[in-house]
Amino acid sequence: MAAVTPTSPKSPKQDRSRATRQRLLEAAVACLAEHGWAGSTVSVVAERAGVSRGAAQHHFPTREDLFTGAVEYVAEERSAALRALPVQDRAAVLAALVDLYTGPLFRAALQLWVAASNEEQLRPRVTELEARVGRETHRIAVGLLGADENRPGVRETVQGLLDMARGLGLANVLTDDAARRHRVVTQWAGLLDDVLG
Repeated sequence: MAAVTPTSPKSPKQDRSRATRQRLLEAAVACLAEHGWAGSTVSVVAERAGVSRGAAQHHFPTREDLFTGAVEYVAEERSAALRALPVQDRAAVLAALVDLYTGPLFRAALQLWVAASNEEQLRPRVTELEARVGRETHRIAVGLLGADENRPGVRETVQGLLDMARGLGLANVLTDDAARRHRVVTQWAGLLDDVLG
């Protein structure tokens, strides 16, 4: 009879590897948001994360791997934040959805979109990722808003809301647009109540 050795769900080495990967992703997001695509290299990210360039390339063999991984991480964080929202009125949900597009996570994603528009090797990865993120965000928004997409116009209204939120995020990139954004969100909350019932 063979001896049974207890197995740990995670070894210390796996924990360190996960922690290193997490630091790299967070550093990549911060670098993209602060320095844009041109100023965000693997070396800069590795230094910010406190790891060697070799360790960074062990986890992410190419620059594209690192930054698409970072935006995927951002998308997962945004989705988790949305799913964690308590049930509340539509105005609060709408404000939370818009807030997703006004912070450093959106700014980092935006930098990657701009880079993907000019770099052929990056474009398909970012396009596929953004399509997946868009579907997930739409699905979560429908649930949070209590929207019945079987009713005519509801699907388009929710999509219009998300497109508007993205536009408000773009308007906020260069200047603080909070006052105007608040007025727009208040107006949209009323429109949503009319359309969604």
